[in-house]
Amino acid sequence: MQNHRLDPSQLDWPALDRLRSLFLQGAPVTEPYWRNPADLAAYDTTFGERIGWKWDAALGELRRRGWRPAAGPACALLDWGCGSGVAGRRVVAAFGVENFSALRVWDHSPTARAFAAGRARTAFPTLAVEEFSDDGTSPVGLLVLSHVLNELTPAARAGLLALMGRAAAVLWVEPGTSAVSRELVAFRERLRGEFSVVAPCPHAGTCGVLAPGNGRHWCHFFAPPPAGLQADSGWVKFGRRAGIDLRSLPYSWLALERPAGAPPPAGTARVLGRVESFKGFLRVLSCGTAGRLDPLEMQKRADPALFRQMERAVAHPPYRWQRDGHGRITGATEA
Repeated sequence: MQNHRLDPSQLDWPALDRLRSLFLQGAPVTEPYWRNPADLAAYDTTFGERIGWKWDAALGELRRRGWRPAAGPACALLDWGCGSGVAGRRVVAAFGVENFSALRVWDHSPTARAFAAGRARTAFPTLAVEEFSDDGTSPVGLLVLSHVLNELTPAARAGLLALMGRAAAVLWVEPGTSAVSRELVAFRERLRGEFSVVAPCPHAGTCGVLAPGNGRHWCHFFAPPPAGLQADSGWVKFGRRAGIDLRSLPYSWLALERPAGAPPPAGTARVLGRVESFKGFLRVLSCGTAGRLDPLEMQKRADPALFRQMERAVAHPPYRWQRDGHGRITGATEA
């Protein structure tokens, strides 16, 4: 997981305040909100870096599973809606520059495209980096999407779906809010006939949050903050000034690849959201291979070591549960 030192006294706070206000509105974007390269630089160092920590968590899981982008022509990467380009750079860094034929960036803002391409060329001098120009027919390769859903107009959504129709794989990270997560689920449902669902889902069927009675639930996870973050005075001051709890990194995500139909590992389950801890027991919301959401409990005495691990952890791997006759968790192994 990456991290960098931060000097809040050197930040362009008027630009950051304006951008944060726009992001919190969550309205579709009809015109570029990047005024100049300085806006992008301020964002990339702060809010963009925080988004990078979420990407680190998602990409770390994919690497632990042994997943990699496809070789050959499909290994070109398109960072669509790139902003400062943090998502594309994170993906290249995670899998290695040698695994990509090119990094392409697109944003409705020409200023953002130029900034993202420049940062990528600096980070990866041996990689072909270019601004994306869509001819409407060429294969896309690996499509990377980051924090775009709540800014899409209906026309942009239609264009994105058409682009996905030419993608070999999709890596997508969004905020972990209920509304945005459910929008991402809607895209998943539309696309799962064309793609295999790699992550985070432990099943390929209809998403369990769509089942009757599950309206209060949503698919989201928490990324661990970088080690030593709370000891970094610059980041602590930034968090206070920006009104952000840097320790809380909720996100929703989706990894898809062609061809469709590859089944996920059997018998796995995911913990959605946070583990609730009580005196002597904990409670989790488990998404399993059948596509069901199950509220499960675990007594501390059943497996004290696992109990402590789950109670303290921010991020949880896929598990294979061991359960008693009453459905309570008695143990687990990482899947």
